[in-house]
Amino acid sequence: MDGSVISPLQLIIAVLVAVSVVSILSAIRFPTRSEHMRDRIDRIVGRGEYERLDAAAAGDKVRRRRVRESLRELRAREIGRARRRANPTMTGLIRQAGINMTLTSFHILSAAVGVVCWAVPLLLTDLGFLISLACGIAGGLFLPRFYVNFRRGRRLQRFGDEFPTALDMIVRGVRTGLPLVDCIKTISTEAEDPIREEFAQILSDQSLGVPLNEAVQRLADRVPITDTAFFAIVIGIQSRTGGNLSEALSNLSKVIRARRQLAGKIKAMSAEAKASAAIIGSLPPSVALVLYFASRDYIMLLFTTTGGNITLACCGLWMLLGIMMMRGMINFDY
Repeated sequence: MDGSVISPLQLIIAVLVAVSVVSILSAIRFPTRSEHMRDRIDRIVGRGEYERLDAAAAGDKVRRRRVRESLRELRAREIGRARRRANPTMTGLIRQAGINMTLTSFHILSAAVGVVCWAVPLLLTDLGFLISLACGIAGGLFLPRFYVNFRRGRRLQRFGDEFPTALDMIVRGVRTGLPLVDCIKTISTEAEDPIREEFAQILSDQSLGVPLNEAVQRLADRVPITDTAFFAIVIGIQSRTGGNLSEALSNLSKVIRARRQLAGKIKAMSAEAKASAAIIGSLPPSVALVLYFASRDYIMLLFTTTGGNITLACCGLWMLLGIMMMRGMINFDY
C-alpha cells in the first residue's frame, strides 16, 4: 500500500484515540495554581491560623474583632493577588529567575535557538524540511522558557530555604528593641542572595514613599511562594492592629520550618514513584533512538509515511496523557 494514502482502518484508529484522549482529559479536573493558593489560604486563614499566631497580643474582644476583620480583608486581597501570580508575564518570570535580560533580548535569543534547532536536524539528518521546521519551532518556543523556569524554580527554592533564617533574624532584632525597618536593613546587607536582593528592594520601595506593609506585599508578588504570602499577611495584620510582632514571626518561622520538613518527607516517600515514572517515560524515546542507529530504514517509516505520522501522533498523545496522570499521582499539595 502507498505510504501517502490513509487507509480507513488508520483513520478510524486515529479518531478513536483522539476521542478517548479528549474524553479522559475532560473527565479529569486538574486544579490551577490559583485554586491551590486559594485552598491554602482557606485552610490557614479560614481556620484562624494567624489569629492563633497573634493570640498572645489579642487580649480583648475589640482587638479580636479587628484582627478578624483584617483577616477577612487581607484574605480577599490575597486571593486576588494569587490569581495574578498564577499567570505571570514573561517579564515577571525573567525577573523571578534572577536573569538580567530584557524581554526583547529574550525574544532574540528564542529566535536564535529556534534557527539552530531547525538547521541542525535539516543539515545533519534526513528528517525532512517539515520535521526540521517543527523541531525549530518547538525548540524556539520551549527551550528558552524551560531554562527560565528552571532558573526561577531554583532561585525560589533557595529563597524558601533561607527565608526562615531571615525571619529569625527579624525576631531577634525586634526582641532587642530594633525597629522592623532596621532589621530588614540588616538582612539586606548580611544575608545571602536572593534574600539580600529582595529585602533590599523592600527598603528601596519604602524610600520611595511606599508603606512598609505594601512593600512587603510587593515582596510576595516578586517571590510568589506561600511563605512570603504568609509573611505579608502577618505584617499587614500587625500594621493595622499592633501586637507582639516577634511572637507572631517566631511562630510563623516554626510553621514554615515544619512545612519544609513535611515537604522533605513527601519528597523522600515519593522518590521511588518519581524514579519509576522517569524510567517509564524515557523508554519510548530511548528505544526510538537506539532503533534509529541500529535500523534506520525501519524507524524512519514513522516520519516518512502518513500512517507512520498518525501512529507517532497517537503515541505522543498517549505519552502526554500518561505523564500527566503520573504527575498528578506523585505530586502532593501540603
